[in-house]
Amino acid sequence: MMKIKTPKKGRVKRELDKRAPKLVETGKKTLILQGTKTSGTLNSVLSEIYHLKKGGAVRFTRKNDNIRPFESGGETSLEFFSLKTDCSIFVYGSHSKKRPNNLVLGRMYDHHVYDLVEVGVENFKSIESFTYDKKIAPRVGSKPFIAFIGEGFENVDELKHLKEVLLDLLRGEVVENINLAGLDRAYICTAISSNKVYLTHCALRLKKSGTVVPRMELVEVGPSMDLVVRRHRLPNEGLRKEAMKTAKDQPKKKVKNVSSDAIQGTIGKIYIPDQKVGEMALPNKAKGVKRERREAKNKQANEHASKKQKEESE
Repeated sequence: MMKIKTPKKGRVKRELDKRAPKLVETGKKTLILQGTKTSGTLNSVLSEIYHLKKGGAVRFTRKNDNIRPFESGGETSLEFFSLKTDCSIFVYGSHSKKRPNNLVLGRMYDHHVYDLVEVGVENFKSIESFTYDKKIAPRVGSKPFIAFIGEGFENVDELKHLKEVLLDLLRGEVVENINLAGLDRAYICTAISSNKVYLTHCALRLKKSGTVVPRMELVEVGPSMDLVVRRHRLPNEGLRKEAMKTAKDQPKKKVKNVSSDAIQGTIGKIYIPDQKVGEMALPNKAKGVKRERREAKNKQANEHASKKQKEESE
């Protein structure tokens, strides 16, 4: 028989509640790690990605020799790290003669590998190589614009898949409303060919346009790089259906004594219990007692006077 352990401390219980499945998921955390061999360019790319995802990413700097995402059995350590850090997206960097400056972008479902995209990094430029006014530098954790330019993102399967993964990687937490003044960055992805995408990071500068909507200017702040698609692996149909399941819309719970009207709006009924005034405690009992005694004496005197009148009349 399996024994189920329940958390005894409140801190552990709160941490488990954070990792539990939710109807509306919060922002996805990113796990950034590297293989046994990396290049200086690849280390810079991983550092820049961590800087862009600061606050929503976990970076491992140790070398991992037993992670091979596209091979069977090479995903075990990756899934263990995903479970340990509660990350649903990962970026794995490795370098070899056959695949130089190699990046593997992947998504997890239930802490198991869902899909994979392998890209090669070319023409990388770091943030330090760009000169711009530091006042317009994007703030940490701000919500970005993401633009995909080119027909390849609609026609080529590899670029379609890369678009889905990049959206999950870069967009951060999903929100319904956003303040226009808080938009200060944009990611521009341009399909150069059927397997090559130019990715750059720009700052947004708002200027007067003479209308309510301001005019926006893009200032390239880096990093920028070319991503060459090498391999990709889509999820199988059964796993895709399982991951795409959504919770049914639960009916709203009826609120008692509240109704809605098209003209009057929300109407509420308030029930007030009977007020037992006789049982209410008086604030000053002494005055009340004296008054009762005085009334009782007057009543007795009136009764005595009426009795005397009756006797005299008889």
